[in-house]
Amino acid sequence: MNNLSEQIRQLCKEKNAIIMAHYYQRPEIQDVADFVGDSLALAQQAAKTDADIIVMCGVHFMAETAKTLCPDKKVLIPEPAAGCSLADSCKAEDLAAWKTEHPDHLVVSYVNTSAAVKALTDVVVTSSNALKIVKQLPEDKPILFGPDQNLGGYINSMTGRKMALWNGGCHVHARFSVEAILSLKQQYPDTKVLAHPECKAIVLQNADVIGSTQALLNYAKEHPEQKRFIVATESGILHEMQKSCPDVEFIPVPPELTERVGDGTAQPIANQCGCNECEYMRMNTLQKLYDCLHNETNEVFVDESIAQDAIRPIQRMLEMS
Repeated sequence: MNNLSEQIRQLCKEKNAIIMAHYYQRPEIQDVADFVGDSLALAQQAAKTDADIIVMCGVHFMAETAKTLCPDKKVLIPEPAAGCSLADSCKAEDLAAWKTEHPDHLVVSYVNTSAAVKALTDVVVTSSNALKIVKQLPEDKPILFGPDQNLGGYINSMTGRKMALWNGGCHVHARFSVEAILSLKQQYPDTKVLAHPECKAIVLQNADVIGSTQALLNYAKEHPEQKRFIVATESGILHEMQKSCPDVEFIPVPPELTERVGDGTAQPIANQCGCNECEYMRMNTLQKLYDCLHNETNEVFVDESIAQDAIRPIQRMLEMS
């Protein structure tokens, strides 16, 4: 494993390549990366890199965003099939139809969307800056927000706005077990719950700190007096949390063990573990990273006509952050 990591680092030197990884990647990928961050930080880093090749260890929309920001660079992704349930829930043609029904509305799209959706958007947001950006938009201007309904609902609750919300959700954050949170809080009554705003409202109501992945990490680092945290976000962040705060215990909130089906009955969810992982993020492996960089395969392209429209809301996001 270490030898493969060394080979990857050598390839980066030879090819003037940068490896960028999301916090939800496997630990070994985070450790070999040049830069690790959340969606906002990855976009900011891509916009200013002088590397010739960007290897985006995340999911496909992240690689598309990097390519849109850096059209002259080669952008690779270790596993091209690494998608996103949120991005899949909002197709460009469906958003276009929604816009047609509400021609006077601004469109605010979560970064977890395709470049084609971003091209129909007025401003892109991430969980790090969504609240800040929405607060800057004219109060008398109605907004269409998508595709994450939970994040949009959280912003509505914090701003008093009545944004129309797309009916989409992150398959990871939407399935955290509130029963498990209540049980953990009873077991550890002085422990703070850290939760991502993509979680359901009932989960957020039982959280002490609500924020993006980066914000939750920062909170843990800034409060060394806390020796334990209950964490309700994708479990990949626990690697960086533990590295940054080695003397702190981080307890991942498990997912719900059942889900409701069409007739309202509960059925077990298959392949559950003690933590809540994104299977798309886990599709990238160290071997796939090596192979795509060595062979310069799995290059990501964005149609030029789409990129020309998608770049504007992304740049507006960066300016407003």
